[in-house]
Formats: sequence, structure tokens, C-alpha cells
Amino acid sequence: MTIEDAQKSIDKWIKTTGVRYFNELTNTAILMEEVGEVARIMARKYGEQSFKKSDEEVNLADEMADVLFVLICLANQTGINLTDALQKNLEKKSIRDATRHLSNDKLK
Repeated sequence: MTIEDAQKSIDKWIKTTGVRYFNELTNTAILMEEVGEVARIMARKYGEQSFKKSDEEVNLADEMADVLFVLICLANQTGINLTDALQKNLEKKSIRDATRHLSNDKLK
């Protein structure tokens, strides 16, 4: 699935199954909540925190998909083509960081 396909699929799902989009502010709050879930799992799985019994069945991939879903909802609502945005962002980073990371002694 391309990013464009994902944007179209989510738009169709929202309009048929989801009934309508939540407003942008609500989706922003949901995005923050979902990112928090990913952070919680990462802190427990890869960091020093331990899982509670009730958290042992968490699914990191599913939580990341939730983040992507809401982000795509926001892009659709605000008229952003994520394919174009990601390409431009990568170009910007490539120009800006062409030698920056290679020259960083901490990364050697």
C-alpha cells in the first residue's frame, strides 16, 4: 500500500464505517494519546520500566498503526498530500544533513 493508497483507503473507511471525521482538534488529541501509548510500550519493552500484568499483551505494531491512522486522518482533513510532504521533507533533510552526521564524532 502506498501512502496515497493509505490516504484514500482511510478516507473511504471514515466516510463509510466511521460515519465522519472527528474535528481536527479532537484528532490532534487522539494522536497525542496514541503516541503516548507507543511511548509507554517502548519504555517498557526497550527501556527500564517493566510491564504490569495488564500490559503484557500489548501490540506495538497495532499501536504504531493507530498513530499512522490518525496522522493520515489529519492530513486528509487539512488537504496535505503525505507523499509530497514526505518527499520534500526527505529532500530538505538530505541537503541540510549532507555532511552533518558524517562529520559528527559522536556517531563514529
